Amino acid sequence: MGSKVAVEGDDAEVLARSRSDPESFSALFDRYFTALHGYASRRLGGPGGDDVAAETFLVAFRQRDRFDPERGTVRAWLYGIATNLIREHRRIEERGYRAHTRVAAQPAYSGDVDRADSRVSAAAARDGLVAALAELQPGDRDVVLLVVWGELSHDEVASALGIPAGTVGSRLHRARKRLRAALDNINPIER
Repeated sequence: MGSKVAVEGDDAEVLARSRSDPESFSALFDRYFTALHGYASRRLGGPGGDDVAAETFLVAFRQRDRFDPERGTVRAWLYGIATNLIREHRRIEERGYRAHTRVAAQPAYSGDVDRADSRVSAAAARDGLVAALAELQPGDRDVVLLVVWGELSHDEVASALGIPAGTVGSRLHRARKRLRAALDNINPIER
């Protein structure tokens, strides 16, 4: 593949071509399915990620006439579709975060005390982060997860969510501040 700019230009061309040659859409599927699947799986869990990733391409294919290259890249458009589908699954996602937090409250036992201590500390950090993610406003959580798991730029996140780039920056700053505070509260002695 060439540079990122060339790929983005190629994406728009492939999408435009797919209007008259539907089979050419498969190039976009091949290019982005794995990344979108990873993003959706992290947000919803394995089976939920499968469904959202597949549904993203179904929606994109059906709405390919609606894509406007003036509003952003095909990649951002696809992540926007995936994020909207994830919003529909939000209750399931939030229930998963809360269930994870409840399970994390159960004690862990091991014969090796040092290893157990390390695992408990790592689990506490992970569980604290998961709980903090659950407490974020949905828009803030979407921005953080699109940046971290989707690896989208601020401009791509803005395009995906249909919000100004400045809003992306402020949501990301606010979310990072809350997540950092949550992690600092887990074990303030070590920080």
